[in-house]
Amino acid sequence: MNLQPRRIAILGGGLTGLAATHRLIELRGDRPLDIHLFEAGSRWGGLVGTIERDGYLIDTGGDSFITNKPGALQLCQRLGLSDSLQATEAKYRGALVLYDGRPYPVPEGFQLLSPTAMWPILKSPILSTWGKLRMGWEYFIPPRKEQGDETLASFVRRRFGSEALDRLVQPLVGGIYTSDPEKLSLQATMPRFLVMEQKYGSLLRAMWRGKTDVVEDTTSSGARYGLFAGLRGGMQELVDTLVTRISPHVTMHLDTPVDSVDRTDDGHRYRLRFHAPHNSLSSDFDSVIVALSASRSVSVVGTLDPPLASALSSIEYASSTIVVTGHRLADIADPLNAFGLVIPHRERRRILAVSFNTRKFPNRAPAGRMLLRTFVGGAMQPELADLDDAATIQLVREELAATLGVRGKPDFAIVVRYPNAMPQFHLGHLDRVAEIERLTARLPGLAIAGNAYHGVGIPDAIHSGEQAAARLLA
Repeated sequence: MNLQPRRIAILGGGLTGLAATHRLIELRGDRPLDIHLFEAGSRWGGLVGTIERDGYLIDTGGDSFITNKPGALQLCQRLGLSDSLQATEAKYRGALVLYDGRPYPVPEGFQLLSPTAMWPILKSPILSTWGKLRMGWEYFIPPRKEQGDETLASFVRRRFGSEALDRLVQPLVGGIYTSDPEKLSLQATMPRFLVMEQKYGSLLRAMWRGKTDVVEDTTSSGARYGLFAGLRGGMQELVDTLVTRISPHVTMHLDTPVDSVDRTDDGHRYRLRFHAPHNSLSSDFDSVIVALSASRSVSVVGTLDPPLASALSSIEYASSTIVVTGHRLADIADPLNAFGLVIPHRERRRILAVSFNTRKFPNRAPAGRMLLRTFVGGAMQPELADLDDAATIQLVREELAATLGVRGKPDFAIVVRYPNAMPQFHLGHLDRVAEIERLTARLPGLAIAGNAYHGVGIPDAIHSGEQAAARLLA
């Protein structure tokens, strides 16, 4: 019997869409599939990419991924990229935090919300004597009786005090989520700390009892840097390998934005509508994976299902700008003995963080040079993401001089913009996602995936796409 191939459209050629497409091919078996991948832009990869310039290897988006979430690591292994995996440089694992205008090391073992030891905290000048005592008192604070979600700021203030929040936690978490901790949902972003509180009564008690079921990396400071890995050729290596692997089996469309998804007249298929000059594309599909940002998905499914569009619109976004610069090491006063610098909002600087990429991965710059990536904007300084390129570069040069003692003219300066690209996991986020998933389940053959739902990292984006593909074929 000749079976008609099942026609599947994937909207969005970022990592989520590429991973979804690749997973469809892996899982299809003998089933005939006619897969079309649509990307509105001129390149594959979305928020990740790598360029080479003057001997520098520059990741324009994410430059590494956490390995205790298996999505990215397992995909690299299945793609034959195991030999390209690159661990972060052990010598510099840790972060600096700005305090009264000067960079200081984040105390060893302090990971986002909680320390693994108090002695490094006691030696650090970042907290006052009262702030250190208040952190230690966390051991005796009983768990919260109320059930349900809580903001990150409320949780940290309640357990460790305001100093720990303002001087350590806010800048460390801000470097990941570019969010306001007064709005950020702890349940949606760092639920392990809620588990530790409920299970052991105290985060310090859980840490000091060595509860490795909830704490995996007890040495590096900051964002558990010992658990991160990158690729020797940059993240573009993952994108290029995915494109090479899927292209013989898929019809791929660049520069082809999808305007909307609607039902066909018989109600059994989905019809994609396009901007001119793509109106003539064959546009009826049995299944669709929407691998776009939640904000972009609103207009795509708006006529198909207004309640779903309304639920998607409840997820807010922030904008971010990355300024990549190359420098002579001799022009930088600070020794940069860490992976990066995070800036507390209380310091009233105009940058969020600086990543010292050559400290993470030594092959990213020529000898005697340093590659810096400086982050501007985010939810707490949205106006700075709207500056033009010249003003943004000037701002960054002034801030690098003031915080790290960077002198002289950089070898180059590249501005990379991500407007409305950072999903904000605000209080109640899991309830919003549950409603989106409930409404999507009413539409057979439709799946929604991306980094706006269950995690913002590269492994989360990949896992979301792969899960969407598995759901369709199930």
